Amino acid sequence: VQLQASGGGLVQAGGSLRLSCVASGSTFRGYVIVMGWFRQAPGKEREFVAAIQWSGGSTTYADSVKGRATISKDNAKNTVFLQMNTLKPEDTAVYYCAAGRAIRSDYSSERGYGYWGQGTQVTVSS
Repeated sequence: VQLQASGGGLVQAGGSLRLSCVASGSTFRGYVIVMGWFRQAPGKEREFVAAIQWSGGSTTYADSVKGRATISKDNAKNTVFLQMNTLKPEDTAVYYCAAGRAIRSDYSSERGYGYWGQGTQVTVSS
């Protein structure tokens, strides 16, 4: 399974970005139960942002982005999206997508994900 994230960039506070993550590999559809987005700011640990159940579509969000972020997917294209609105400087981070087999209670835990993308930088200027 390979994951390719894209869509990051430099945006002013209050702006929006849409991140994409395309999954590939013959084993992806047999493996994935959940797709997630995590982020890591400079000097900080990686943290959970959002997750979506691959088959059913149920979603989970971190409190820090709830109401500003929307995770969605296109199963036919093996792609997951993260729409971020009303961006804040504290949203600045490298954003990683991940594929996993976590149960719902582990959606926000890195241990629930076995494959990770390379990350895409999001920088929000004040």
